[in-house]
Amino acid sequence: MNITFKLFATLTDYLPAEVRRSNQMVMDVAPGTTIMQVIEPFGLPPKLVHLVLVNGKYIAPENRDTHALVDGDVLAIWPPVAGG
Repeated sequence: MNITFKLFATLTDYLPAEVRRSNQMVMDVAPGTTIMQVIEPFGLPPKLVHLVLVNGKYIAPENRDTHALVDGDVLAIWPPVAGG
């Protein structure tokens, strides 16, 4: 099944070089793949995985290990935002 994986701001550095400009990539994953199973191979530091959305819906940290993705899902991740 295919999902779209998007990383924003400084997290785009963790994407393969050829897709960094668009900040997203389509991935073929097995049915039942969880959010954390998608994130782990990219080596994202856990403290930078702040805002996680699936199809625009917030997924709390305690649910990311068990939330299974389905075909067509869009997984988007933002780091913490600082500034003022």
